[in-house]
Amino acid sequence: MATGNEHSVTAARRDALRRIIAGSEVGRQTDLVRLLARAGHRATQSCVSRDLRELGVAKRGDRYVLPDDAVLPVANGFAAVAGFVREVRTAGPSLTVVRTAAGAAQSVAVVIDRAQWPEVVGTISGDDTIFVATGDAAAQRKLRTRLQHAFRP
Repeated sequence: MATGNEHSVTAARRDALRRIIAGSEVGRQTDLVRLLARAGHRATQSCVSRDLRELGVAKRGDRYVLPDDAVLPVANGFAAVAGFVREVRTAGPSLTVVRTAAGAAQSVAVVIDRAQWPEVVGTISGDDTIFVATGDAAAQRKLRTRLQHAFRP
């Protein structure tokens, strides 16, 4: 179980990560690890990867970008990642495929997971593709409608 001190260390590291991404053009996690170390924060590449996912960071072109907090409603992260979604399609009766811009799939998947929609059994994301599993065809139809509404420009 994480202690209060671990939470404050994580929060401080994530704040530093936000500042680094906002203030420079960084495109590799190894560079982020090095820049965090320079700022006094110890982190591994896997730790940085988890932080990027939790912060909703995406990759635009060859650099990491923060979600636009100005358009991020408190309870709805979909607005921050909607511009990365390219297509939503079904594959069989309980799998929905969400195509994103290169490097954005993890950020979009985090938003879908955090929505905690009852029809979503789970997500798997790669670089530009997310597989969203549902329990049956009815749940899949409901999910597809929600996603199309959430990602509508």
